[in-house]
Amino acid sequence: MIRRLFQLWPQPRLLLRFALLEAVLAVLQGLLLGSLVPILGALLRAEPDFAAARPWLIGAAVGIVAHLALSVVATPAGFAASNELGIHLRRALMHHVTTLPLGWFDSQRRAEFVRAMSGAAGLATICVVVGGPVLNCVLVPTTIIGVTFAFDWRLALVLLAIAPVALVLLGLAKRTNMAVVDDMETATEDIVNRTIEFGQAQPVLRAAGEACTGTANMRHALLEHRRRYARGLNRLLVPDMSYTAAVVAGSAVVLVLGAWFSLSGKLEIAETIAVLVLAVRYLERLGALSGLVGGLGALDVAIGRIEDIMHQHPLPRSTEPVRSVAHSGIEFQDVHFAYSRTPVLSGVSFHCPQGSTTALVGPSGSGKTTITRLVARFFDVGSGQIRIGDIDIRDYDPSVLLEHIAIVFQDVYLFDTTIEENVRIAKPDATRPELEAAARAARLDEVIARQPNGWATEVGESGTQLSGGERQRVSIARAFLKQAQIVLIDEAASALDPENEKAISEAITGLAADPQRTVLVIAHAPATLAAADRVITLGHGTIQETGTPGELRHAGGAYAQIYDQYEHARRWRIAAP
Repeated sequence: MIRRLFQLWPQPRLLLRFALLEAVLAVLQGLLLGSLVPILGALLRAEPDFAAARPWLIGAAVGIVAHLALSVVATPAGFAASNELGIHLRRALMHHVTTLPLGWFDSQRRAEFVRAMSGAAGLATICVVVGGPVLNCVLVPTTIIGVTFAFDWRLALVLLAIAPVALVLLGLAKRTNMAVVDDMETATEDIVNRTIEFGQAQPVLRAAGEACTGTANMRHALLEHRRRYARGLNRLLVPDMSYTAAVVAGSAVVLVLGAWFSLSGKLEIAETIAVLVLAVRYLERLGALSGLVGGLGALDVAIGRIEDIMHQHPLPRSTEPVRSVAHSGIEFQDVHFAYSRTPVLSGVSFHCPQGSTTALVGPSGSGKTTITRLVARFFDVGSGQIRIGDIDIRDYDPSVLLEHIAIVFQDVYLFDTTIEENVRIAKPDATRPELEAAARAARLDEVIARQPNGWATEVGESGTQLSGGERQRVSIARAFLKQAQIVLIDEAASALDPENEKAISEAITGLAADPQRTVLVIAHAPATLAAADRVITLGHGTIQETGTPGELRHAGGAYAQIYDQYEHARRWRIAAP
């Protein structure tokens, strides 16, 4: 565990300092206890020998003062180590995830990242709160065994024999505790998810008369948590009781042997008392380890969570990355791609010249979104090549590549801040005229004009204070503000009312007007499709047909069928009261 921790924290100076202080304190404590043997031996005689006791008393006094002084130093050293470790781990995690493929961030992985970031602070605290006592519980008994050997090797051997038995049982308890903690965290996570769902679904639950009782899933999650908690307690009972029994048995053996040695004259009364004090402290420290098993298990789990993310392989980087993009032309050459073992694209080849607008159409699951994600290098292709500016995108510096790409997602994410701050993410140093120009181009100025606070309007969590179409306009304004050479648009005008659909289609047409910009858009809206220079129809991960919108419209193929279905649905929405 210590090795794993140091691998996560390659500059553990403060942690080593804290560990050294705790180790010195533990050894010093054991030595102070050992000084009781000569002190009591000199003072509990028929005629006390103060001269013989004096050096030991002076040494003990110095040791006590040193122990107090080191204790004062160790506490702030522990807090400093905890603080630095937490900062370092969080920075390391945040830096590492920026090197991972963007496709890595699905909902499950995002939850793992959140838990790891939360666990980083907890890990730093546990290292100090648990690490210090663990060192004490290990090194004090070790020192006592060494001291006892100096006075009676037989009792020392008894103490030494107890240690491996106790440690084996402690390891069993730790493994069981980790399994229980992992099981409980799974149940707790389910409760958290159901609780969030309970809050978000209040309108639905109230309409169904289930506002007080919650959903069946939530009730099941609570019952499952209770069941797992009871099961966990039962699983912990045997290893905990076994460890306690071993320590108690060791105490009984030491007491019996000590009494026997004293009665048989093999040990003086004073030595017997001192050795029994040492034995009691030895067993007390071993016994205290059982109370730290939970902390050790939590420490192991926290390290494991961080390791799970830190061991994820980043996108391969070229040893000599290209740091400039010659032009915005996009070319797919025999591209194959699969999520896990599920093929998504098979032999896809096409070319989007600089300044062109290419529309991707096709049924759900045909590979449209995957194409846009591959252009942005969210993933790497299984085989084939994707070239931008006649260069394989894998040869670019990833940050340079993304600087030249703007993405308008289907599900727009807005931060819980103002409209202005959400647009500025694309270019934080943008001037006011640049912001306003981007808003006009994206038709966002109409939304801002309707808001009492204008640009300073708070959009709410995930942009919930704005409609779907308004959120799309914010996203398109980001693309205009970024002035990227390549714009990828994923279903930006789908499922919107006619007003927003028209505004967004016009905004997309405006994006495509720049002769230096290449636009790749997934769309079904006739206005957006009509503005495209070329349409690519996809089906089952392959290109079924390609051509201009007019050519495909009259060809009667898959594109014409999709176009007619969308047009029929759009007319129905307009005609609906």
